Amino acid sequence: MNHHNIAVIPADGIGEEVVPEGVRAMDVAGELTGEYKFKYEYFPYGCNYYLKHNKMMADDGLKILKSFDAIYFGAVGSPAVPDHISLRGLRLLVCQGFEQYVCYRPTELLPGVKTPLTNKKAGDIDFVVVRENTEGEYTGAGGRAHRGLPIEIAVETSVFSRISIERVARYAFRLAQGRHKKLVSATKSNAQQHSFTFWDEVVTEVGREFPDVTVERVLIDALSARFILYPESLDVVVASNLLGDILTDIAAAISGSLGIAPSGNINPEREYPSMFEPVHGSAPDIVGKGIANPIAMIRCGAMMLDFLGHKKTAKLIDSATKAVTAEGRVLTPDLGGTAKTRDVTEAIIGKMRAIAK
Repeated sequence: MNHHNIAVIPADGIGEEVVPEGVRAMDVAGELTGEYKFKYEYFPYGCNYYLKHNKMMADDGLKILKSFDAIYFGAVGSPAVPDHISLRGLRLLVCQGFEQYVCYRPTELLPGVKTPLTNKKAGDIDFVVVRENTEGEYTGAGGRAHRGLPIEIAVETSVFSRISIERVARYAFRLAQGRHKKLVSATKSNAQQHSFTFWDEVVTEVGREFPDVTVERVLIDALSARFILYPESLDVVVASNLLGDILTDIAAAISGSLGIAPSGNINPEREYPSMFEPVHGSAPDIVGKGIANPIAMIRCGAMMLDFLGHKKTAKLIDSATKAVTAEGRVLTPDLGGTAKTRDVTEAIIGKMRAIAK
């Protein structure tokens, strides 16, 4: 049996509600398969920590987290803390500090889940967005001058480096090789004549290493429409930090709910721990109501297990989750049901036990 040390950061909002459900599901799955044993250490970083200490995490937080095998992260954000502080002080700090340059976001229409798109069924929506996760539009390069004056100015500069484009593009091409050998590169080079023309050139160069993968270069506005109109045409999409962020919210919406969408912030070389978090955010409007959907968090656990090499357990969690959504009896309100957060976890655990027998 393998033993792993996992850093757990519930952080804010519904993160504190769904993280315990994800931990329960992983623990039961581990008991059923005997593949691993987790040792968890919890960290109070987040907006409440900021309100007490004027910082989102401890000064030596990265040094502490570096020793863990993986990070299981809830959600960041609170109405009491400006968004640019909460995001940059925790999530972005971890992603950039640990070279988690791949944000891996799979999109799948689960059985029994209703999509807002007409005539789409389970299997029609099944693709992955690979988002560059350490620079691009989120580097924070720039500043403001003449504050409070009529001539006040703000400058925000995107930063694209050859090495960062190459490594995320290469990851996306390799992923496409193992799927349906189709890659779409999101761009806006008709308007961004320096950054995205550079992106296009580097992706094209990397593509020559993968002659078996068909590559399309698609402008972000047209690609956003394609996500809605023809999602079945997508296999792997590679995008910059901002474009990938926007596209994956569209992807989660067409798959039925942000409450079922997982993501992984990956350091492929494993020099640093990778971090797994749901797409849905902290959802302050439903905090404390007991109706947050735990499926995204539970699927993040499956993704983390797969990354750590426990594919049998990851498949067990995935199969049990799909069995629950297919039945349609135990679903939270975002999926049209009336179940509570804990009810969904119990249903998934019940399916895991049944499948394991």
